[in-house]
Amino acid sequence: MTTTRFINANVIDTRNGKVLANQQVRIQDGRIVDVSDSPREGSDDHVIDIQGHFLMPGLVDSHVHVTAITPNFALLETLSPFYVGAKSSELLEAMLMRGFTTVRDAGGADYGLAKAVDEGALVGPRIMYAGNALSQTGGHADMRGPGQQTFEGCFCCAGLGRVCDGVSEVRRAARDEIRKGATQIKIMASGGVSSPTDRIDSTQFSLEEIDAIVEEATAANIHTMAHAYTARAINRLIPRGVKTIEHGNLMDEESCRLFLEYDAYLTPTLCTYDALAKEGVEAGMAEHLQRKVYDVLDAGGKALEMAQQYGVKMLYGSDLLGRMQRHQLNEFHLRKDVVPTDELIRAATSHAADAYGHTGDFGEIIPGARGDVIVLKDNPLDDINVLTQPDEQLMLIMKGGVAYKNVL
Repeated sequence: MTTTRFINANVIDTRNGKVLANQQVRIQDGRIVDVSDSPREGSDDHVIDIQGHFLMPGLVDSHVHVTAITPNFALLETLSPFYVGAKSSELLEAMLMRGFTTVRDAGGADYGLAKAVDEGALVGPRIMYAGNALSQTGGHADMRGPGQQTFEGCFCCAGLGRVCDGVSEVRRAARDEIRKGATQIKIMASGGVSSPTDRIDSTQFSLEEIDAIVEEATAANIHTMAHAYTARAINRLIPRGVKTIEHGNLMDEESCRLFLEYDAYLTPTLCTYDALAKEGVEAGMAEHLQRKVYDVLDAGGKALEMAQQYGVKMLYGSDLLGRMQRHQLNEFHLRKDVVPTDELIRAATSHAADAYGHTGDFGEIIPGARGDVIVLKDNPLDDINVLTQPDEQLMLIMKGGVAYKNVL
């Protein structure tokens, strides 16, 4: 690995929401080893003069589906995993080129895809993966229609989830995903838009089943993330140790109190509802499923306002499917009138590392953190739209000390 020193950099201190002027940042063997306002001794292979532009950690999307090459999940489960993996490579590279250097996959990606990225066989952000999300029969990852008794697809290959019922089954499923290297466990804990036989307002899994899943994740020192829309679903999850709630569109004030009490995080995914409402059917989603999005579309904005008012810590998540993944940066636009710019940047950087139990590993420009950095022409703390214009603003993208774009 080469050593790179950035000079004349305005560094974005994501945790404190301020600019550190005229800094030098040194990256060696894929890690940041020095951040200073004065030159330090050292033999550098490569010096990059940022010329007063703005250096910050690479972005983190905490809710993606990199294998969701179509929003038709029933179709996805019948496709060759080789085909899905090949098509996923296009989605991954596009994410990196938007400035995302780490993504948390919420169901579908596995050890092989993450390893291919780590080894450089595929270009993309680092993948933290849940493997297959855990779903009860008839839950959000059970894609059988109401008239189907069996399913011809392969639940262990290209799909996003696996069906398991009862304490012993869910425990075995969680252990199996952990065996396969999962960096978090995903629980389908309420109804959803893309599943054919459940209702948005349903709760899923018994409390005993949820306890068993969380216990296994905790034993493996990883966290749990849970798909949940309603307050009824959310409020039974957080006290049981679930670390992040995905979506949360129909939460209530008691939910906010629980987020604060248990130091849990909310991952709103407003941009996927916006995209599904506008082009879901055209992109491949069944029309009767696309109609379910209107049950949560408007509520998402109200939940965001409530969470911000109460001081709930939030993560940046997109949850986009298929060709709609091109709207990944739209989440910044949809939150910017409610969430202050510095907090919105934290949601896409240091908050994610904290929520995952990886504080200091990424999301900040500090010694010891991964060499995942982006350079922007202008200051995103002054205008969050800077982050939504990668073609005009992104001058450099580096992951693990390797530059994937450099127009400096």
